Amino acid sequence: DVQLQASGGGLVQAGGSLRLSCAASGYTFDDSAIGWFRQAPGKEREGVSFINSHDGSTDYADSVKGRFTISYDNAKNTVYLQMNSLKPEDTAVYYCAAVPAGDYDDPHQAYAYDYWGQGTLVTVSS
Repeated sequence: DVQLQASGGGLVQAGGSLRLSCAASGYTFDDSAIGWFRQAPGKEREGVSFINSHDGSTDYADSVKGRFTISYDNAKNTVYLQMNSLKPEDTAVYYCAAVPAGDYDDPHQAYAYDYWGQGTLVTVSS
């Protein structure tokens, strides 16, 4: 049974930092695409950051470039999202998702992913 556990959310002031973690059980992130998505109240889910665990390539939404960093620790089978210089508009529930390499066409799209974590709430106060 595959489970992704997202954690690390919380309340932080604007300008602060948080690090989100996505730990997998029953699944290895090796040779996968892993994405972080977020959904704010009343808004659609949007892709934030993506990593290919095979070649280490990463991509970011324009809104978070230069502030967020995605990384993968294969020893811990965990993906991280370091979020710096947080803004109130970053407030959302953040989800991690994964799909095996070769099983997706566009990793920026939520529909491409097979497995999802339960979400962790990030609240940034102004």
